[in-house]
Amino acid sequence: MLERDVYKTDQERKTIYCEADFDAKKKVTFPSGFSTTKYIKRAKKVEWEHVVPAENFGRNFKAWREGDDSCINSKGKTFKGRRCAEKTNQQYRLMQSDMYNLYPAIGAVNASRSNYNFVLLNTEKSSFGSCAMKIVKGKAEPPKNARGMIARSYLYMHQTYDRYTMSRQQLQLMNAWHKQQPVTQWECLRGQRIAEKQGNESEILEKSCALAGF
Repeated sequence: MLERDVYKTDQERKTIYCEADFDAKKKVTFPSGFSTTKYIKRAKKVEWEHVVPAENFGRNFKAWREGDDSCINSKGKTFKGRRCAEKTNQQYRLMQSDMYNLYPAIGAVNASRSNYNFVLLNTEKSSFGSCAMKIVKGKAEPPKNARGMIARSYLYMHQTYDRYTMSRQQLQLMNAWHKQQPVTQWECLRGQRIAEKQGNESEILEKSCALAGF
């Protein structure tokens, strides 16, 4: 739905971290100087990245942590984690599919970022050549161009769902990024399209776009 109803034109089809172009078939055109040493095959395609990783809110559900009586596979073995949470909990399914938290990313970048929290890694070098995404020892720092969108996704999830809360330190970082990088016209248009399809507004995005005149 996102690639069809939200990212409608070639001009709008850019990945969140590296600003790489991609087409309607999710094929990526790398920006000049982009490089990766991992997940080479996944680098060729766009994947939909949970900016707030699913594990970060999923582990707040009992079915994710411990499983459920209904989470038994065809061989009679119990299972837990994402699959069990998806099966048993509607709120988890809503959170996992929430389009405000889903952005296109180069597959290799998405895979490398994994479920790592965003922090500042000031002394580290880029992990992807000209794309200033840094991933080091289980932590990630996004490029400056993406920080505002990332922050507003985190703040939206924090405000919308009682099963997800940020630490004080993380909340401070996201509020800082939100203030440092204001909304763009495209971010506001994206939000409007998502609101039409999903049926709910992002309060922080709505207020920010109104203040910016978008």
